[in-house]
Amino acid sequence: MSNNLVIVESPAKAKTIEKFLGKNYKVVASIGHIRDLPKSTMGVDFDNDFEPKYINIRGKGDLIKSLKSAAKKADHVFLATDPDREGEAIAWHLAYILGVDANSDCRVTFHEITKDAIKSAVKAPRAIDINLVDAQQARRVLDRIVGYSISPILWRKVKKGLSAGRVQSVATKLICDRERDILNFIPQEYWKIEAVTDLIVDKEPLSLEFYGNQNGKIVPQNENEVNQILSNTKDQPAIISKVEKRKKLRNPSAPFITSSLQQEASNKFGFTTKKTMIIAQQLYEGINIKGQGSVGLITYMRTDSTRISDIAKDACRKFILDNFGENMLATEEKKQKTAKNAQDAHEAIRPTMVELTPESVEESLTKDQLKLYELIWSRFVSSQMASAEYEAHSVEATVSDYIFKVNGSRLLFEGFLKVYNSGTQSDRILPELNEGEALKVSHFDPTQHFTQPPARFTEASLVKEMEEKGIGRPSTYAPTITTILSRGYVDKEKKSLKPTELGFIIDEIMSDYFTRIVDIDFTADMENRFDDIEEGDVLWKDVIRNFYQPFIEMIEKADQEIEKVDLTEETDIDCEKCGKKMLIRQGRYGKFLACSDYPNCDNTKPILKKLGIKCPQCEDGEIIERKSKKLKVFYGCSEFPKCNFVSWDMPIDKKCPKCGDLLVIKKNKKQEVIKCHNATCDYIEQN
Repeated sequence: MSNNLVIVESPAKAKTIEKFLGKNYKVVASIGHIRDLPKSTMGVDFDNDFEPKYINIRGKGDLIKSLKSAAKKADHVFLATDPDREGEAIAWHLAYILGVDANSDCRVTFHEITKDAIKSAVKAPRAIDINLVDAQQARRVLDRIVGYSISPILWRKVKKGLSAGRVQSVATKLICDRERDILNFIPQEYWKIEAVTDLIVDKEPLSLEFYGNQNGKIVPQNENEVNQILSNTKDQPAIISKVEKRKKLRNPSAPFITSSLQQEASNKFGFTTKKTMIIAQQLYEGINIKGQGSVGLITYMRTDSTRISDIAKDACRKFILDNFGENMLATEEKKQKTAKNAQDAHEAIRPTMVELTPESVEESLTKDQLKLYELIWSRFVSSQMASAEYEAHSVEATVSDYIFKVNGSRLLFEGFLKVYNSGTQSDRILPELNEGEALKVSHFDPTQHFTQPPARFTEASLVKEMEEKGIGRPSTYAPTITTILSRGYVDKEKKSLKPTELGFIIDEIMSDYFTRIVDIDFTADMENRFDDIEEGDVLWKDVIRNFYQPFIEMIEKADQEIEKVDLTEETDIDCEKCGKKMLIRQGRYGKFLACSDYPNCDNTKPILKKLGIKCPQCEDGEIIERKSKKLKVFYGCSEFPKCNFVSWDMPIDKKCPKCGDLLVIKKNKKQEVIKCHNATCDYIEQN
């Protein structure tokens, strides 16, 4: 009877897998990396062709001892870390530390944690793929060189504790460039005109929107142009000139990849990219399902391929047939677009067992786990369902020499929308109209508009932009955003990402002195180089070597030419400890007040954002804006902790007419209302 050791990355995954493999297998966790570059030094030997100087990670000594002990007792060691570059590198480091031959059949990979997948994987071990390892080494070494070379310059020239990463600097640049576009935006006036007819549809008069004339579209730029159109159309009927009806198909989306899951979870639930990945990891590694034990509910969540296995596809189609009927089944396989750089060995993110519906596992999941699982399950099932069918209805009418249009649609066949609908399209039924028919125009309704600046990035739209431009890979989106937020380069205002003053300063330095690093095309091309290494087409040290010499020249130039940036601002505020003036300094979590006589006086205090409203509870303090440990804005009394008044909703300087308490602005996804702060009072008004 053989004694087998299986090493995975997380204890949760170990628990799930051990249940499947039985008593001849012991499953333990490495808890991520056990060997890495040192934190205190560069860790790259430039005199020895960029050889990495790996060390055992501090604090993992006892774990390494226990792994070595378990490996000695085992007849066979299987390294079952995640099925990507990072996982391959962890397996390679484990093999080195445990004395396992990397060329032996020691590596096991799987994309879902189910009994069949795990047993099949263990029966088909392979050697460690050194090309995958080298692709990870290239990224790790390149990022270390960039970060540990530029960061000290930022410490000397700007402020201690700053960092400049290869991908994070490009992400910061995207956000800064968008903010500059917003600041430089000049609104342009334009007008819309509606011809309101006396024909009633769904209790509302039918309106047609101004389009232009026979020569094409016209957008009125000012009131004079509008008045000219109105004078030419005065008292004229709307003659129906064209009526079209056509069937229109709406196809289901492909199953999720990492980026699309992050975007949809953000749009639907307001999840951050980090939160989405944490929950997805839990669903992948195993949830304790009532009556079944620990079950991996979804496939591996770091992927850029929309491919699904034939077994999963067949199971899904059978489920649709049994539960929705043959007419709801897609009649032909839909060709899904896959990014040219996608690692197609991976599958899309899908449920491991389509029979485990969200309803069947609801009791075993947290509220957020259920939301994400239901999203993944419904997107996957819908991808194999029939297209939705609409009847699109368009009407054109001429009023004098001008064309007015109106469009409508009616859902004929629900198809995949029965399971998954990411849009908000609803029926708009138009009346039966015939060409040549005349409608009386009761009045024209002109409205003035102004063009809007581009929207700030949200986490979802930034991920989409990074994906489209080839910046980073599925595993890097969430940590990149987390880093630029934690460094104070970017703030979150509601869901929008806005660069801070510090973010602009860092971006200007990077753009002026490290143009190549923040160049989007260069960053995308570097990702392609990593892919080439993975394919075995390029040696990883050649990639580093070609990058290094021009980079060192940039470093030397920057160190000589960048002038020191003073982030402090003077104030008229006296320090209550020593009487010297306080300065505004930039910290990790934003600006704060600090004594100018530091280090002799170490007095600091927060900069209070006052709302100009007296505290309704103690009447001595003022209501100020605060931030929780998770940086969520709330409102409290300036006399805290003496007064414990707190509100998540922004108070306004107005009393409730019903009970006399303070009124607050309550915001949700759909609207903004004014309500009473007193939970027992039901007063509410529209804002």
